[in-house]
Amino acid sequence: MFGWLRKRQAPPSIPDGLWQSVLARYPFIAARSTEELVRLRELAARFLADKEFHGAHGFVITDSVALAITVQAVLPVLNLGLHWYDDFVGIVVHIDEVVARRTEVDEDGVVHHYDEVLAGEAMEGGPVMLNWRDVDEAGASAEAGYNVVIHEFIHKIDMRDGRPDGCPPLPSRAAREQWLNIMQVEFEAFREKTIVAERFGGEPTWLDPYGATSIDEFFAVACEAYFVNRGRFDTEFPSLPPLFDSFFGA
Repeated sequence: MFGWLRKRQAPPSIPDGLWQSVLARYPFIAARSTEELVRLRELAARFLADKEFHGAHGFVITDSVALAITVQAVLPVLNLGLHWYDDFVGIVVHIDEVVARRTEVDEDGVVHHYDEVLAGEAMEGGPVMLNWRDVDEAGASAEAGYNVVIHEFIHKIDMRDGRPDGCPPLPSRAAREQWLNIMQVEFEAFREKTIVAERFGGEPTWLDPYGATSIDEFFAVACEAYFVNRGRFDTEFPSLPPLFDSFFGA
C-alpha cells in the first residue's frame, strides 16, 4: 500500500486514476472548485504521508480505502492547515459499526453498564475510529447531511482546546462567547424539534437526531451537513453558515 507515496523523494502526488475514482464516488467532493480540488489533493497526499491506517479484525486497508477517508478528513481543514490534526497518528477502520461496552457512574455512585453502537469515535489525543460501510456510502448519505468521517474529525478540531464543547479554538473570549451564543440557540431549537418528532409524532428532523444529545454532537452533526450538502444546510440553519464560514474559511 502507498508504494507510489514511499518511492517519491519530491512532495508526493496522488495518482490520477486513484484521485478520479474518489471524485466519482463522492460528488460533494467533485463539486468543489478547480482551485480547491488542487489544494485538497495536495493536502490529502501530505495527510497520507503523516498518518497510519489500521484495519480492525482483518479489514484490509487499500489505497482506495485510505484515500476515500483522507479526502473527507482533510476537507474541514482545507483552509486551516493539517496542524489541526497533529495530536494523533492512527486511524482505525472497522468494516461496520462497532458495539462498545460502556461503564458509567451516576450521581448516586451507582455503576451502570450498557452497550453503545458506534459509527465512529474520536479520542482526545488518540486515534480516530471509523466504519468503512458509512465511509463508502458517504456519496449517497450526503443527501441527508450525513458523513461519519467529517463528524469525527470535527470532534478532533473541537477538542484542540480541551474537552469538546461545540466550539473550536478561537482567537478571543469575545469570539468564543459569540460562537457559543449562536450555537446554543440553534442547538436548543434543534433539540426541541427532535423531541417533538420522537415523542409527539412531529416531522422528523433533516439532520441526524443524535445531534440533539449535546452541543458538541450538534456541532459535529451540523458540520457534516455544512460540508456535504451546503444548499440544504443553508436553508435549514441560516444563522450557522456565516459562523462556520468565518472559522473554516469557506
